[in-house]
Amino acid sequence: MTEFVHTRIKNNIGFITLDRPKALNSLSLDMVRAITSALLAWRDDSAVQAVVIRSSSERAFCAGGDIRFFYDAGRATPQGGSALLEDFFTEEYALNHLIHFYPKPYVALMDGIVMGGGMGVAQGGETNRMRIVTDRTKMAMPEVNIGLFPDVGGGYFLSRVPGEIGTYLGVTGEVIGAADALYAGLADVFVPASELPGLSELLESADSSRLPQAIREFAARFQSQVAAGLLAAERATIDRHFAHDDVTSIVASLSRDDSAFARKTIDTMNKRSPLMMCVTLSQLRKGKTMSVAECLRMERTMVRRSFENGEVLEGIRSVVIDKDNAPKWSPAQLEDVSKEMVEGFFEPAWPAHAHPLRTLD
Repeated sequence: MTEFVHTRIKNNIGFITLDRPKALNSLSLDMVRAITSALLAWRDDSAVQAVVIRSSSERAFCAGGDIRFFYDAGRATPQGGSALLEDFFTEEYALNHLIHFYPKPYVALMDGIVMGGGMGVAQGGETNRMRIVTDRTKMAMPEVNIGLFPDVGGGYFLSRVPGEIGTYLGVTGEVIGAADALYAGLADVFVPASELPGLSELLESADSSRLPQAIREFAARFQSQVAAGLLAAERATIDRHFAHDDVTSIVASLSRDDSAFARKTIDTMNKRSPLMMCVTLSQLRKGKTMSVAECLRMERTMVRRSFENGEVLEGIRSVVIDKDNAPKWSPAQLEDVSKEMVEGFFEPAWPAHAHPLRTLD
């Protein structure tokens, strides 16, 4: 396929292996195209009864999109209008849609780091999916840390997480482990990393027609090893504070809570882009009533507006380019974020008939 994506068929199962370990399997446009090509080829191929996507590295399943590429492409032309950048997001979101509605069992082995675009290729689907986490799983939608928002369908899957957990994860960008992923409904089963060789043997030899069931049976003996996580312990607190429909009210609510969790959450939010926390909250509230296609179309508009705005370029600069972790957010203070600033991210960037994802349904 490509240097960084390998595919093969064995035992009527199509295997996609992400193999860009030095970049934590960050997705490039070529990688998005390779995954899409394989899934399209296998969709109507009777020789393929199920699909497994995994990594060649224990460090990461996929750390997201290639944000260094985003930075270089976004700075190449005025207002971040690179054609390659446009192609990347259009094709990535189309891939997310393809995965969500894939007609065959789709198994994602989320070992190691699973963030951003990695969530996009793991969270799709509702009936045919199987999402496996391990004790090495570090899961997040951390986009607010780089001046972006939880895209790749985040407006859909985060807004459907129980209570206000999805709001908390999207607005803060916090990282969670296996227990919290299972509690939030962002994973299906737990397998210890030490047992992955046995899982690999199963994947290579199981009856493809009952692959999800076989994985559940394999994982059942390990479920007692998953300790209670933070989200379960703080569920009532999260639901109370993050039920507000503006970030200022969320922060005010947290400020009245003297718990260690509330203080830590405020400290985290103080490091995020004030503007993009507000944009994210609006995105998640809108996403609750949208279909997958509608969410992806909304996010495609939002990402165009994000690169025009430039907040994301400053965020990437601080984290990846200069690595000073001192972004100069604009506005710098939450109280300076206006309703008009937030609404600007949702203003149509194309007529409906010309939207890059207009054919999704």
